Amino acid sequence: MTARFLVRRLGGLAVTLLLASMLIFSSLYLAPGSPENVVFGNRTPSPAARAAVRHQLHLDDPLPVRYWDWLAGALHGDFGRSMVTNQQVSDRVGAGLATTVTLVVLAALMITVLGLALGMAAALRPGVVDSAVNVYTSVSVTVPPFVASAVLISTFAVKLGWFPASGVGEGFAGRVDGLVLPAAAMALISCGFLARVTRNAMREQLAKEHVQTAMARGLPRRHVIRRHVLRNALPPIVTVIGLQVAGLFASTLVVESAFGVPGIGRLTIQSVAQKDFPVVQAVALLLVAAFVVANTVTDLVQGLVDPRLKTAGGAA
Repeated sequence: MTARFLVRRLGGLAVTLLLASMLIFSSLYLAPGSPENVVFGNRTPSPAARAAVRHQLHLDDPLPVRYWDWLAGALHGDFGRSMVTNQQVSDRVGAGLATTVTLVVLAALMITVLGLALGMAAALRPGVVDSAVNVYTSVSVTVPPFVASAVLISTFAVKLGWFPASGVGEGFAGRVDGLVLPAAAMALISCGFLARVTRNAMREQLAKEHVQTAMARGLPRRHVIRRHVLRNALPPIVTVIGLQVAGLFASTLVVESAFGVPGIGRLTIQSVAQKDFPVVQAVALLLVAAFVVANTVTDLVQGLVDPRLKTAGGAA
């Protein structure tokens, strides 16, 4: 991987995060209503009390000054204090961050393993297996996460009792046990989509003349599939895996609420309902950062898998 390719990707990452931080910060404070109303609730404050709170929250400073102070604090892990609980925002977000990361990693593993397995099986076994996988992928991509959550809870938690219906247990084993169903609900759609892309990419490579020639010459089928079919089919597969994993962070908003998982997805929904601006800003920035970083890592992996991308990028 060339240094120019790496610098270009990392530079794009930094610029994207900077623009996203500007949009996130300004959009919340430019929305109708005044943030200090969250502090007063249903009370009607005196002008002096309102002015004091605005000064305490630095709302009387110009917007660019507020943004710079917020960005400087965010770079040091300080997102201010919650307007609802007066806790440090970093403490509120950090409490659920490990749970959300574990959930996303578990869902990503399900997507990668099951999606690749189903796609390869459909590509290499035309007929009954291929038809069954096509039926699954056609159905799975139409199921919203909240519907998948309801079905999984009803089947595996209520009827069979294999997993808890909500919340997570103590320790690593208890946490994983409570996150299996939420991860499956998140992976259902993405797994089907990856299986379809894997099948089509491998079918395309299997039809190539050099692959047919290698098989006609008697080379071991497993060797041909590993060295010539799967290797050349990787670029679109890696792209889809990266996009699906990046999108998992947005799915946590729905799935964590459905399963009662104490992660940052559920915290976001609660904070939006409470109009807790600092928490919403912090979580939104983290979700955007996770999405952008996942896409950047995908680009870097693509450069390793398909060197032609680096050459094309350098020429551009």
